[in-house]
Amino acid sequence: MHILIIEDEEQLCHSVAEGLRIDGYETDICFDGDEGLCLCMTENYDLILLDLNLPGTDGLEILRQFREHNTNTPVLILSARDQIEDKVTGLDLGANDYLTKPFHFQELEARIRSLTRRKFVQEDVCLKWNQLTFDTRTREASVNGVPLSLTRKESSLLEYFLLHQNRVISPEEMIEHIWDGSVNTFSNSIRVHISSLRKKLKAAIGFDPIQNKIGQGYILEEYR
Repeated sequence: MHILIIEDEEQLCHSVAEGLRIDGYETDICFDGDEGLCLCMTENYDLILLDLNLPGTDGLEILRQFREHNTNTPVLILSARDQIEDKVTGLDLGANDYLTKPFHFQELEARIRSLTRRKFVQEDVCLKWNQLTFDTRTREASVNGVPLSLTRKESSLLEYFLLHQNRVISPEEMIEHIWDGSVNTFSNSIRVHISSLRKKLKAAIGFDPIQNKIGQGYILEEYR
C-alpha cells in the first residue's frame, strides 16, 4: 500500500510517515503544493493525505486538478480548517474524508483502513483480459475456464498487469507495489518471475501478451 503525504508542517509530516511505515505502508512525503501536485499527476498511489494550507499550489486546487485526472484514488484531507464550509468545499471537490487537526494517530489509522478497504471492495472481483481471467478473492487464474498454475508472486504480477492494462509498468513501480521495496532495480528477481509468468501465459494462450519496452518496463497490451 503506497501513500502520499502532502503536508507543510515538516515535523507532523515526518511523524505521520514514520507511524504509517511502522504499520507497513510505503510513504512518500512533500512539503509544498507544487511538488505535491506533480507527484499526484505522475505517480500511482493507493491513498493521498492532503493538507489545505500549503505553500505554492493550495490544497483545494490540488484536489480539483487531481480529480479531473483521477477519480478513483481516495483522498483524505488533513487540515486545521474546522469550519463546516471548508469541509463541504473539500468533499464537494472530491475528497473522500476530512480530518481536522489536531488529531489522534489512531483515528487517522482507522480512517485510512476504512478508505483503503472501501477502495478494494469496490474494485472488480474478477479481472479479465480476453480469454484470461483472475479472481482476486480466490487468487486463481484461468484461460477459457482452464486453471492456470501460478506461484504467489506470479499471481501478484498478473493481478497488477490486469489492473493496469495497456500501460507501461516500470520495474520501480513493481518494486513498490509487488515487492514492497524489498528488492532493488538491479535484482534478477523481477526478471525471473516475469519470465516465468510470460512462459505460462504463452503456453496457455498461444502467444505472449506481456511486452518488454526497452528502458521503460513491461506492458500487458490490448488484444490484436
